[in-house]
Amino acid sequence: MSEIRTLIVDDSSVMRKIVERALRQAGLDTLVVHEAGSGAEGLEVLKDNAVDIILSDINMPVMDGIEFVRQLKAQNLAAGVPVIMITTESSEEHVKQAIQAGAAGYIRKPFTAEQVKERVLPLLKAA
Repeated sequence: MSEIRTLIVDDSSVMRKIVERALRQAGLDTLVVHEAGSGAEGLEVLKDNAVDIILSDINMPVMDGIEFVRQLKAQNLAAGVPVIMITTESSEEHVKQAIQAGAAGYIRKPFTAEQVKERVLPLLKAA
């Protein structure tokens, strides 16, 4: 696979590094990673950078992941780029809202590199 441009959106810098490490362990070692601490920051990153896939937390201050996905569509940023939500939510309702807003799938925390591989690689191949 050629270079894979990724945006990781999470209010925890530690969690962003964990997601990046899981992607690399899943076999995506040609990553170019952009990071954002909120949905609002993520939108700003996407105004200047093209990406191949977006992984976003659902629960964040400033702009949560669901609103982030809605704004991606409303602002026509990253059209056709799959968005995978990362959540600790035990409630299925948040996941349903994210999918309805346009997310391509989700991963529950805590996750393994194998789970990331199962969810991310098919979306990259399809895109």
